[in-house]
Amino acid sequence: MPHSHQTVGGGPKKVLYTLQTVARMGVGKAAKALTAKNACKACAYGMGGQMGGMTNELGEFPSVCNKSVQAQSTDIQPAIPHILFSHELADLKELTGKEMEHLGRLGDPIYKAARSDRYKVVDWDWALDHAAKRLLATTPDRTFFYSSGRSSNEAGFIFQLLARAFGTNNVNNCSYFCHQATSEGLATTIGKGTATVELADLKGADMIFVIGANPSSNHPRFIHMLKHCRDRGGEVIIINPAREPGLVKFAVPKSPASMLRGGDEIASDYLQPRIGSDIALMLGIAKAVLEAGMEDADFIEKHSANIAAYKAQVHAISWETIETLTGLSRAEIERVAHRYGRAKNVVFAWGMGMTHHVHGVENVESIANLALLRGMIGRPNAGLLPLRGHSNVQGIGTIGVKPLLAEDIMAEMERQFSISLSRSKGLDTMACLHAAHRGEMDAAVIMGGNLYGASPDTAWAEKALNSIGFKLFLTTTLNLGHVHGHDDTESLILPVTARDEEWEPTTQESMFNFIRLSDGGIDRLANVRPESVILTDLATRLLPDSPIDFQAFKKHAEVRRAISEIVPGLKDLAEIDVAKREFHIANRVLHEPRFSTDDGKGHFQVIELPQAPKAPEGRKALTLATIRSEGQFNTIVYEETDSYRNKAPRWSVLLNGKDMEEMGIAEGDLVDLSSEQGKMNGIKALSFDIPRGSALAYYPEANVLVGTEIDPRSKTPAFKSVPVWIER
Repeated sequence: MPHSHQTVGGGPKKVLYTLQTVARMGVGKAAKALTAKNACKACAYGMGGQMGGMTNELGEFPSVCNKSVQAQSTDIQPAIPHILFSHELADLKELTGKEMEHLGRLGDPIYKAARSDRYKVVDWDWALDHAAKRLLATTPDRTFFYSSGRSSNEAGFIFQLLARAFGTNNVNNCSYFCHQATSEGLATTIGKGTATVELADLKGADMIFVIGANPSSNHPRFIHMLKHCRDRGGEVIIINPAREPGLVKFAVPKSPASMLRGGDEIASDYLQPRIGSDIALMLGIAKAVLEAGMEDADFIEKHSANIAAYKAQVHAISWETIETLTGLSRAEIERVAHRYGRAKNVVFAWGMGMTHHVHGVENVESIANLALLRGMIGRPNAGLLPLRGHSNVQGIGTIGVKPLLAEDIMAEMERQFSISLSRSKGLDTMACLHAAHRGEMDAAVIMGGNLYGASPDTAWAEKALNSIGFKLFLTTTLNLGHVHGHDDTESLILPVTARDEEWEPTTQESMFNFIRLSDGGIDRLANVRPESVILTDLATRLLPDSPIDFQAFKKHAEVRRAISEIVPGLKDLAEIDVAKREFHIANRVLHEPRFSTDDGKGHFQVIELPQAPKAPEGRKALTLATIRSEGQFNTIVYEETDSYRNKAPRWSVLLNGKDMEEMGIAEGDLVDLSSEQGKMNGIKALSFDIPRGSALAYYPEANVLVGTEIDPRSKTPAFKSVPVWIER
């Protein structure tokens, strides 16, 4: 396959960058952080734990990447000097996201009164007393509790239990802004919402699809598995509107041969559909598979349901429609379909390029349909792999940080703690922000993350947050979400320990459903506290007469015992700190075709083709997808330019070269990028290999352009497929 890009992913520059970061941290501190028996703080691909800080669950060493080092570099910073808090909020708002993250660690509690223009340092007792007082000043239904995916299972369980005991089911997490569509789409097709494969399965796959994801930037260790697949003679099929250099060719830093060769081919085939046309593409691949008679008829007959309706839909859609919607030719689609039809063991991996749409659930269902068509679920070395972001985002959901819990879990919590819990329907993340925007939220407890930066329609999000009378944050560092959306309201920010500083061992869950044990124990800052300690002390003040012994949960073994008895599949959690034996959650990895649906079968879903977004009359319609750069992790920005996309700055828009020529835009011109929601003024226009009519801009800066419309099933905002236009 010919490639025009000269940029190669990984390579010496990334090695040098990592070494420079380690030097800045201090070699001794970096070595201590990276080799301690703690789970990686970056993506949910997972490494670290009891086999060592740079080892994965297969015992492979070194298993580390620049994202791991970047995360550690943030945590090793010294405390923010108190003199910083003499600056007005307006001064802090002038900082970029990178500058905010690199102010240092938050070392003491800080407080901003309503209508005050600055934070001040306060002591712990006052902070906890005030937090309880302000939460008790309202009713539970006018509060919400939000968690990122950074926290431990132990802190997450206490967090959701405290919220429900307080009286609200407005408990949610960042998955509503990332992979909630995956959970919903897999529930309807296979009956469970997580990966069906373990890490070892990737080593036996002879084909891996990577759909709507850029692991060269966001999950670098996954690239190693893609390279291994190619080395074994397997194939890697990339489906992504943008031709990402790191997915075309990647120089794996841990492989001297790969480095000397100047990189290895990653993609054996690369399809670039129009943004938002994935359902049509999946139907096209299925159509070609069926026309060639390459489906697994035996599997379909024994282990699936609804195949007749699915086949009818596939046969009904014309190749002309598929080509028009996707921008791909029938020949391109058939080429990939026939490769799929010949493969023996196939893993489908996907990212937020599939979930960040108003039809995100249907996108995921379309992937599951394609896997079921050839019996690629419910067997070793094949299956489904959502590429999840933060290191414990899946675990946070598993242990109950979400509005709606299964009845058996609610009932068991009531039995364990001799309490009665509300069955009222809690609000998801966007619903909480909408309620806040309407003036219906008086207080919020926000554990980690950057809710402001992660939310669509930046001006709307800022107003929503500024309408919440009292906000309590638990965080390691400050970010833009701590200075925007607070002008008229109270904010209290409490400093927490990083994962490797925890006073008690903690656990985390990878995207492979693997539970790791982190030892904690590193001592860096004198006045920071674990989230579990903060939450239990807050609970004692907030609910002094509760039958729940929250203080006992300062011993994490007690939390794990409770989780093991309440949450299905986590029985082994009770003894993990004694046995030091990490494990896969029971009944999640599918090596046999026994699905968790009512009839035990995989269910094909018939999916309507979505309507393409449209710009206003008279505008040249472009479809925007927000993207992350090589130098960032979620909303955290480590580098101001993107080394994998021709050093594109954060405030830029990537366009098809022919579109630029047609619009009279030269490389590097400054343009205004507009949508119905907002405008990015004076951003640099750069050409990139993407389909005609497409645009890419960086998240979270481009969130100003993203509307608050959501996928009705997953409640996820549409950060992709945003109608935009250029103004000069």
